[in-house]
Amino acid sequence: MNFEEGETLLFDKPIAWTSFDLVKKIRGMIKTKKVGHAGTLDPLATGLMILCTGKHTKTIDLIQGQDKTYEATFYLGATTPSYDSELPPENHKDISFITPSLVEEAMQKFMGEISQMPPAFSAVQINGKRAYELARKGKQPELTPRIIRIDTFSMTAYESPQHITAHIKCSKGTYIRSLIHDLGQILGTGAYLTSLRRTAIGHYKVEDAWTLETFREFLMQSSETL
Repeated sequence: MNFEEGETLLFDKPIAWTSFDLVKKIRGMIKTKKVGHAGTLDPLATGLMILCTGKHTKTIDLIQGQDKTYEATFYLGATTPSYDSELPPENHKDISFITPSLVEEAMQKFMGEISQMPPAFSAVQINGKRAYELARKGKQPELTPRIIRIDTFSMTAYESPQHITAHIKCSKGTYIRSLIHDLGQILGTGAYLTSLRRTAIGHYKVEDAWTLETFREFLMQSSETL
């Protein structure tokens, strides 16, 4: 591989890492300054991140414009300010009436092009500051809705209202945390995301991605053969 000239690298981002953490780590491992990523993942999310090096950084906009696919697990019966498990749950509601068919029926209301409000705890820029910076100071960011598209929103597992898993295919710019939050509002129970894994970006698949460990082994083996 010629990282200085340009490579497109698929990685399976570990949980608790920011997208920049991964870029910084790989930049150090391959000793190449020009490294960028094609699409952010929240720290609590795992899965596919695409990193481009060298001249391949010119393709970042094209890659991140492609559709995304996720596996999302969520909890019904409460909300959190961050729409995920980063912050403690609140606003607990009765969920005794919830059934799988009710959840599936509500999911169908999000299909197609919809208007979505980004979460307050997001990286959206407002007057030069990230929304989450304002939210963590107790301020309410002035966010504006955006048009996104949901192609697939289907339930793949229902263990209980506190542990539901869904398969989601959507356009770029979709916030899965907002999608789950809005689902909870329609059901009247509240909801928040408990885990998220990105499995695909366009035709790129997470099963073809490096882990940090396998990439480190590859680099070591490559250096030994030089």
